[in-house]
Amino acid sequence: MKISTRGRYALRVMIDLAEHYSGNYIRLKDIVERQDISQKYLEGIMTDLSKSGLVEGQHGKGGGYKLNRAPDAYTVGEILRITEGDLAPIACLEKDAAYCARAGECRTLPMWKNLYKVINDYLDNVSLADLMREDAPGDDYVI
Repeated sequence: MKISTRGRYALRVMIDLAEHYSGNYIRLKDIVERQDISQKYLEGIMTDLSKSGLVEGQHGKGGGYKLNRAPDAYTVGEILRITEGDLAPIACLEKDAAYCARAGECRTLPMWKNLYKVINDYLDNVSLADLMREDAPGDDYVI
């Protein structure tokens, strides 16, 4: 599994919104400047985050984006699944994957299933609030 620029930028934007969380809308232009991300690229990411209900957007004067929940109520897993899709390490574990005739005899499938579980369990237990901390999680997880 490789997280694309889209997923990484979505996390940066959500952290930025969390760090400036006040209930007010934050101009996209301000986020673009702080995060050094192309506005056009960021607009696409914000559309996905808005459609999924993670953020609320408002057009016009005083508009921008804001979080719909407190930073500790968002997980890295949910953000990445919106921008990246399924986080499965192999195609046969993806949601709506085609039937695999070899699944019954596949010696590596249990390993991939366990990896998939570890990935999801870990990312679903890291919140935006965690990423805002100076001692953000990352090197404290043992497999």
